[in-house]
Parts: sequence; structure tokens; C-alpha cells
Amino acid sequence: MEGLLLLEDGSLYRGQGFGAAATQVGELVFNTAMTGYQGALTDPSYKGQVINMTYPLIGNYGVSEVDNQSERIHAFGLVTRDISFRPSNRMCVMTISEWLEQQGVPGVYNVDTRAITKRVRAEGTIKCVISTEGIPREEAAERMKDTPLRTDYMREVGTRELQIISPSEQTTTTSAPRVAVLDFGIKRGIINSLAKRGCEVWLFPYGTTAEEILAAKPDGLFLSNGPGDPEACTAGIETTRALLDRLPVFGICMGHQVIALAAGARTYKLKFGHRGANHGVIDLETGRSAITSQNHSFAVDPDSVRTAGMAVTHLNLNDGTVEGIRHESLPVFSVQYHPEGSPGPTDSRGLFDRFVSIMGKGGERNA
Repeated sequence: MEGLLLLEDGSLYRGQGFGAAATQVGELVFNTAMTGYQGALTDPSYKGQVINMTYPLIGNYGVSEVDNQSERIHAFGLVTRDISFRPSNRMCVMTISEWLEQQGVPGVYNVDTRAITKRVRAEGTIKCVISTEGIPREEAAERMKDTPLRTDYMREVGTRELQIISPSEQTTTTSAPRVAVLDFGIKRGIINSLAKRGCEVWLFPYGTTAEEILAAKPDGLFLSNGPGDPEACTAGIETTRALLDRLPVFGICMGHQVIALAAGARTYKLKFGHRGANHGVIDLETGRSAITSQNHSFAVDPDSVRTAGMAVTHLNLNDGTVEGIRHESLPVFSVQYHPEGSPGPTDSRGLFDRFVSIMGKGGERNA
């Protein structure tokens, strides 16, 4: 089937379609990872976005039953130079085309993804329409014009009700730290990282109040990743602000930005964001650098961090943007990247150990 990608500036790319026969309007972004397409597509942080992969061959190891980061594909579409219809992997259960078709997601291949990436780098993330339904350009343009982009998907991609996940490591009832997680669209890898360290994870939906979280008597608060503009995460910011001086707090990605906003700092949108598994980050406090996995459109303003009683702890080695912060006087810290991700492959996982250690110093839960 025919595949079409039309950008808001009028740029048109025609190729072959795969996956579902569908049309979607979203924000076009690019991802520089060579592997991990299944985790990326199921990362809730990609909700509302069409992913253009810079690596030319996607789908060569198919789709497995164990690599999803959530229950379904959240990205609105996938663009790639070429795909494999005959994957080679002992864990493969279906091709990427079959998977996208099952999930109702359109894909386009046999287009110049290098040219698309260069356009996004030059102009910034841009509204687009992706279609595999054979619609004419004029209809695609009209659909794009009539469909606004949303910035508040974090309100709906997470859990809808409280979930309790038991530790995956042996602990006693009294020794298992209870972590309250405010879910803006959390990845399974983060939940697993906490559970593997003996944490009892209480997953709270968006809109949970500080009082409801404190009623669970947690030892710490974790703020998850998620899609959209952090300034639109108003309920999350309000809850976090009320808990900053009540609990140890750790945030990743959207959670990092929410902590900054709750403390009084500012965020801003990057021109084309950071997405991939090869981003260098330096820890300013240890001098060590790490290769990290990232997926975000927004960053924290460094000057506002310093005036909000916080310190910048990590910087991106490519563009110098803020990648980590900590509070000067409270047990509160966060990073922009994903320490549970595989690049490195274990460069940054000690951040979870640090959080568990901080919670252990907070006293008995019922005190």
C-alpha cells in the first residue's frame, strides 16, 4: 500500500505503507537509536508523536513478548528507510508490520529519513500527517489543519487506579521501602528497577493529591516520565510542591521537569528534543560521564534552577542542557534521562540505589 508523510511546511514524502491502514496527525520527531524500536513505540512519552528512525533498517529482530514498556503502542506512527518482513530472533513472535497492524498504527518506509531528520533539525519538531490509506495530498493537508496537537497526554496514559506492585527481591514487610509513584506515563523498566531493589511500588494515577499519597505512608515519592508539556501537568506540579519537604523525592524525565517547576524553576521547549540511546551526559559532582537513553522535548532552564534553591548536577555533553538537578537542602533529586535504559549498559542505574538509600535514612514509616 502507498505511504504518505506530509509536513506542516508543505514538504511531502511518498513511500510504501506498512502496519495498519490508517491516518494520524501528530508531531514529527526523530530517534537516533540503532535498536530498541519496540520499547520506543510502547513508551507512553511518545504519545501523540510520529517517530522518524535515523537508523535505516527497522524490524530486523521482529517483536517479542518481553520488550514492551507498556500495554500498547503509544506513538502515532513510524517512519523508516527500510523494514524487515523476515526478522531473525529466537524470541520473535511477529513482524513489526504485523504488530503495527494489530495495534492500528500506520507506518511508512522507503522514504529519505536522512532528509526528514535534517529538516526537523533545521526547523524543529513539526506537525505532520502520516497515512497508509491512499488519501490525496489535499485531504491530508485538511486533516492536519483540522487536528490540533495536544500537550496534556500525561493525564491519560498512566494508570487509572491505584496499583500495588510487590518487591521482586526478598525483603521483610518492615524493610521494604514503600515508594509512592505519581504516574504520568511510566515505563515498565522503571517499575522493575524499583521492585528489583526491594521496593513496594504504589502506583498512583494522575490527579492524586498530596493528602492521598501521604495516607499511604510512603517512604519516598517517585515522579515518572510522560508525554507532553510539563507546564500542562498542573495537578502533578501542585501535588509535588506540597510533598517536596515531606518525603525523599526522585524524578525521571517528565518527573524531573515537574520537580523543577514545583520548586519554582522554569522549563522550555527544545528545538528538536533528545531521542535515542547514545546521548552523553556528565555528572558535575563526580566528573564521570555516561551514555544515556533519552526521550524528551523540554528542558529545565539552568538559571531558574539556581534561584529555586536547587543545583545543576548533570549536563548534556552535546548541547550543554540540564540533565540533572538536586535540592540544596532537601532529599530531592532528578535526572532528565532514563537510568533504567540499557546504554552503558549500567552507567546510571546507581541513581535508583541512591534513592533507596535516601529513603532508608528517613526513619520508620509509621513514626
